[in-house]
Amino acid sequence: MKNKELQEQRMRGYFIEATKNLIKGEGIRSVSVRAVADHAGYSFATMYNYFRDLNELIFLCVQDFQEECRLDVEEQVKMVKGGCHERVKARVMAYIRFFTEYPGIFELFFTARAYDLGNREGTLITIERSLENVCKPAWDECLESGTLTVEQAALIAESLRHTVTGMLVMYLNRRRPASYKDFQEMVHRQVDRILKVHHE
Repeated sequence: MKNKELQEQRMRGYFIEATKNLIKGEGIRSVSVRAVADHAGYSFATMYNYFRDLNELIFLCVQDFQEECRLDVEEQVKMVKGGCHERVKARVMAYIRFFTEYPGIFELFFTARAYDLGNREGTLITIERSLENVCKPAWDECLESGTLTVEQAALIAESLRHTVTGMLVMYLNRRRPASYKDFQEMVHRQVDRILKVHHE
């Protein structure tokens, strides 16, 4: 790789990391061109040498956060035993733990308006499919073993996406239920119910 390309890659990395750190620490509302530039240690004019606009930066952050989430889930579930249902559930619970640990990322993914994300279709699709993506190895196992049909897996994935997002919104934004332990127990019950109902 040439020096110019390395320099460009390095500079882009500074701005991406600055944006990610702002989102993790203060949420999407803290992200502005000036705030990102200040955190990166460069002028906002410099940022435009490497990115079209702030929406491009946010899109790259969404992709990075999705990969961070996937890797975090893989680490948490690598010792999980049992059938494909247990593996699906373990991945859902690991996904939930990731977002409760980083509420700023949850805000970016699930409570920011499409307008705040630049109405970019790629960003919105990445977010919409985030749970399915981290659960994909478990879904593949369920399909390969014949435990679930494609239709059943699709119904479960859709139900889990809506239920998990709703429960996270209520817990992170309203503290309902009040304790993390109660929240986990509620999630366990709901995930078990969804897996049972759609498999019967």
